[in-house]
Amino acid sequence: MALSAEAIAILKTVSTATLTTVLLKKGLRNVWIRGAVPLKPGQPRIVGPAFTLRFVPAREDLATPASWASPISTRAAIEAMPEGCVAVVDAMGVTDAGIFGDILCARMQKRGVAALVTDGVVRDLAGVLDTNLPVWCRGVAAPPSVAGLIFVAWQQPIGCGGVAVFPDDIIVVDQDGAVLIPADLLEVVLAEAPEQERMEAWIMTRIDEGVPLPGLYPMNAETKALYEASKK
Repeated sequence: MALSAEAIAILKTVSTATLTTVLLKKGLRNVWIRGAVPLKPGQPRIVGPAFTLRFVPAREDLATPASWASPISTRAAIEAMPEGCVAVVDAMGVTDAGIFGDILCARMQKRGVAALVTDGVVRDLAGVLDTNLPVWCRGVAAPPSVAGLIFVAWQQPIGCGGVAVFPDDIIVVDQDGAVLIPADLLEVVLAEAPEQERMEAWIMTRIDEGVPLPGLYPMNAETKALYEASKK
């Protein structure tokens, strides 16, 4: 199922916490990208198809500033990013080499990239923040990427934060981090996730009324009947 504007609008109303619960019920336990946390507080919930990038460990003959001008470079990959995508970068969890800085992030923002998600770090923090590109990462480091990594490919399957990410899988990011929805499960998630949100919102109203948790969360038969009646 393609990621339509309607699908994006629906998913923007669903928290990543809810998505992990819905996907858990479908048997998927490993969908939360470890280490990808908001670079700054208050970043909005964002939804988009994954555009994948992959780094490998640096090798001295290849990991040089000259590699930045190679046809296989982060610069070339950025120019291939479509508007609205979420760039998902496998940096192998390396935290002492910044994969992107302010110039690259500024170009991504100019191209309409929705967000950057990585299990690595960025550099030029003040400049990156000034670009207004929403970033989810492990933090910041001053050294450039070639201090510890070399870029090798884009739009291939990657592992990011311990999660297998394929091009065009769906990425949802919010204050709890980054969650992957397999493209083949998008339709199921769109059908079930909003109902999960409605149910939990109703449960919160009962909590506000002083109802105890046993039988409420999770619901017993009586509570389910009350909930269904509340929807009519």
